Amino acid sequence: MKTRVLFVVGALLIALPGLVGARDMQPLVSVDWLDQHLGEDNLVVVDVRSAIDGSSQSDFEEAHIPGAVYASYTEAGWRQDSDGVPGKLPAEDDLAELIGGLGIDNDTDVVIVPAGVGSTDFGSAARVYWTFKVLGHDRVSILNGGHKAWVEAGKSVESGWNEPEPRSFAVNFRPELIASSDDVSNAPNAGIQLVDNRPADQFLGRDKHPASRAAGTIPGSLNLEQQKLTHEGTSFMVDEETVRQLMEQAQVNSDQRSITFCNTGHWAAMGWFAMSEIAGQTDVAMYDGSMVEWSQDENRPLQTERRGLGGLIDRFLN
Repeated sequence: MKTRVLFVVGALLIALPGLVGARDMQPLVSVDWLDQHLGEDNLVVVDVRSAIDGSSQSDFEEAHIPGAVYASYTEAGWRQDSDGVPGKLPAEDDLAELIGGLGIDNDTDVVIVPAGVGSTDFGSAARVYWTFKVLGHDRVSILNGGHKAWVEAGKSVESGWNEPEPRSFAVNFRPELIASSDDVSNAPNAGIQLVDNRPADQFLGRDKHPASRAAGTIPGSLNLEQQKLTHEGTSFMVDEETVRQLMEQAQVNSDQRSITFCNTGHWAAMGWFAMSEIAGQTDVAMYDGSMVEWSQDENRPLQTERRGLGGLIDRFLN
């Protein structure tokens, strides 16, 4: 009997190699975790440094995590302009081609590496992470602290270029993770809370994105500011307890369906990541069109700060 049991177990291990030594892919992985697993089969490190953090392909070629492939957040095709709205999710086929071209298939573990210089460049990694999730790929993580943390920890780097061997990546689209303008318009009637991840000055209408038609926020929104979600001057995410405290301070109900937004679906990816992946809220979507798209339509209301004690008024752009 013992011989038969051993034979069956051995057969299962051969038939299901993915179960043997499977990596623990948490939303955030540490420098030490990546150093331990670097070079293992079926693990792809994607460096997404870009102009947002003052980097370019030449910076990657000068120094990067050994074996990493490069896919600039702003240049590779992670986002697209659509009808005058920057930052929209590209077509599924285009994203599948981009991801497969990085040597990633549906069984690949992926670690995304931002520059590590601040909250905004963490947003680059969060947006790419969200994209993988929308496309149905769960085995993805972000390197906490990014490239800067790797270097400051004294880990080895290499120079030059790594050319990936293309693979086939199949999309399993998750519509529940992305919100449209209609979803946002219907949110109050559907009992969905809207969470604005922009700084307070933009939320209150004192400032705006250059591409937005007018200042303000979507009426009834809550303000969970993106810059509070990382430690100042770094891409180290705050811990779960802190995220929950920030959500409570912003009056965000973790048990309620939520839609995050910002200007172009960048900072909103941080809000989505913090709420969904760190705090564990199970029903969160992101509005990739965000305020630039919302404010294009003159018939959509905006909420701004009233001069004085900070009361709020609803107004229409026309």
